[in-house]
Amino acid sequence: MTIRLFNTMSRKIEEFKPLTPGRVGFYSCGPTVYHYAHIGNLRTMIHSDILKRMFIENGYDVRHVMNITDVGHLTSDADDSGEDKMEKGAARENKSVWDIAKFYKEEFLHDYDDLNIIRPTEMPHATDYIPEQIELVQKLEQLGYTYEIQGDGIYYDTSKFSAYGALTGGAIDGNRAGARVQFNQAKRNPTDFALWKFSPRDVRRQMEWDSPWGVGFPGWHAECSAMSMKLLGAHFDIHTGGEDLSRVHHTNEIAQSEPITGKPWVNYWVHFSFLVDKSGEKMSKSKGEFLGLDALRRRGYDPMAYRYLILLGHYQTQLAFSWEAMDAAAAGYKNIVRRVVDLLKTAPEALDNARFDQWRKKILAPVSDNMKTAETLVRIQEMSKDSDINAATKIALFEFADRLLGLQFIDRARKMLALENTDVPAEIQSLADARAAAKAARDWAAADNLRNQIDAAGWSVVDTRDGMKIIKKA
Repeated sequence: MTIRLFNTMSRKIEEFKPLTPGRVGFYSCGPTVYHYAHIGNLRTMIHSDILKRMFIENGYDVRHVMNITDVGHLTSDADDSGEDKMEKGAARENKSVWDIAKFYKEEFLHDYDDLNIIRPTEMPHATDYIPEQIELVQKLEQLGYTYEIQGDGIYYDTSKFSAYGALTGGAIDGNRAGARVQFNQAKRNPTDFALWKFSPRDVRRQMEWDSPWGVGFPGWHAECSAMSMKLLGAHFDIHTGGEDLSRVHHTNEIAQSEPITGKPWVNYWVHFSFLVDKSGEKMSKSKGEFLGLDALRRRGYDPMAYRYLILLGHYQTQLAFSWEAMDAAAAGYKNIVRRVVDLLKTAPEALDNARFDQWRKKILAPVSDNMKTAETLVRIQEMSKDSDINAATKIALFEFADRLLGLQFIDRARKMLALENTDVPAEIQSLADARAAAKAARDWAAADNLRNQIDAAGWSVVDTRDGMKIIKKA
């Protein structure tokens, strides 16, 4: 099937053509493990996962690399100033930087797994690739792209790279493209960025290394170029990340990579839009209070309901988060799961291969066309209601949909079915019967009160066309 993606570099949708037939190499910018991931970060991870799953279901062998940033990411992305985020996290919690990195990586992977995101082929840590980053800076130094700011670090001279800013359509003048908010007067150009930072003379950092230029640590941008070239080669298919990374981080990655590779470094740049709050503001950790996946868990939401919410939008469009939107997504997701429960209750039938192949293509096509996940969900709904498809074929199609979208419809349906088959205690049955009587008498207040009692006891009452169902909560 033809695959099409919006390429940030060309600013248009292009047909995907792999460097090696049948194979895809792609790199995703991963977390800086100094704090919990917020749900905006996780939206980006979900979209990367859909991209990977789409390629797999189209028959590609995917090699996916995602970095773990555990050094060098300063609090100001724009002008290489402020504290290292890892050192700041360690000071906040009075722990070592290494302990902070280990803890928050594990928490991130907990969220990753709960959202049913396929783990990358490789998850390199920046601190494990210091020699490669030093070698990268040395090569740029030999090519004449660097200069030293005394007491600060080794910087990249963006005026030497004529295509600087091309990723986002900026001017090819290094003094203007992607210009920062602030300007360090010691820099030659506002857009110049640190390749290697010197450790402050009066402060002992927990993470610092010897280098040809003195003791210090790598700039944030260096790790992605060094690690991707080590693990994917000098030229690979796709690079992904949040839309905020395109103007600075990814622009700088290109600038420091292509003088070394001597050719375009990445074929397709795919960027994912922000998750925003009701006011339209981007969700970020820098605001202090932020929502992590655990906040959704504490409110009783299945992580799959959040994944479903994300897939209702398009990756190129900002998505507004609210609790009302979560409620609607949770209800919509549960309704589909209930349909699968009904399918699992049916007697075994023969798979209709012709119908399966027809609907498999219909479900796969929108995702393959620039990741139109919402359209794919509509087609799944249509498939589930099609009376010309037997239950066995629908179950097989839901299994395919789960591989493609990672929504675990089958898994959740099996769990729901097991809970439905749990014996209902007499006291819960009595409360449910009393609620039914209250509803019949149109005593809505009493019915709601009885329902709350049932909920508090760990059970749910579901009203269906066939009558009342009492289900043990998961």
